[in-house]
Amino acid sequence: MTATDPKRHCGAEEWQLREELAACYRLIAHFRMSDLIFTHISLRLPGPDHHFLINPYGLMFDEITASSLVKIDLSGRPVEPTSYAVNPAGFVIHSAIHAARADAQCVLHTHTRAGCAVAAQACGLLPLNQMSMEFYQRIGYHDYEGIALSLDEQQRLVADLGGHLALMLRNHGLLTVGQNVQQAFLRMFYLEKACDIQLAAQAGGELVIPPHEVCRHTERQFNEPQRPLAQGELSDPDGMDLAWKALLRLLERVAPDYRQ
Repeated sequence: MTATDPKRHCGAEEWQLREELAACYRLIAHFRMSDLIFTHISLRLPGPDHHFLINPYGLMFDEITASSLVKIDLSGRPVEPTSYAVNPAGFVIHSAIHAARADAQCVLHTHTRAGCAVAAQACGLLPLNQMSMEFYQRIGYHDYEGIALSLDEQQRLVADLGGHLALMLRNHGLLTVGQNVQQAFLRMFYLEKACDIQLAAQAGGELVIPPHEVCRHTERQFNEPQRPLAQGELSDPDGMDLAWKALLRLLERVAPDYRQ
């Protein structure tokens, strides 16, 4: 197939989603959570066809633009002309989750130092800091089976993710899902920080872990800001939206070409 300019052929809604996903790739690169041309972030497009966008295999994350993203179907085939290939492992992981979870509009996977280190620990993610509390009893674990090139692994990936916000791929890395790009990125940003803090805390002496009731309360503060509040309790439902807008302003300063 001969590549075409997506902006000339897609609607305004798809182009907006392309810009958001390209922004996410640039932010992962900016915060040093990328792994050369490997790992992947995908975003499902509206409609009944289960088409989704994923990175053009071979580009560094700081090269990715809205127009270079590849649109594929659940069998991994491009659904429009492109000069790029798709990472096979990216297809195996992301197509399985998009097919199984309607709320997982965006799926983000990383191979960071801190994430891989905690993924190699039997204890997994510990509730050691406020950032990790977002994932308290909301993260799944998937045992390592080798590079994710087997379609047979898909059913186990989906089962281990279940209804969680994130998945720790043992001996491999981290994965987050979100109803949109913003949610998936911010979850990964703070999951990565939680892993980094855990490694530092483990190197510093005896650990203090808050009681279950406090961990559960904090998790709900993060993930259920619209819940009924106790008397005298405040909520912050706009914090993540404000953070995402600030991140987009950052990109406008350092990498505005992501919109191209």
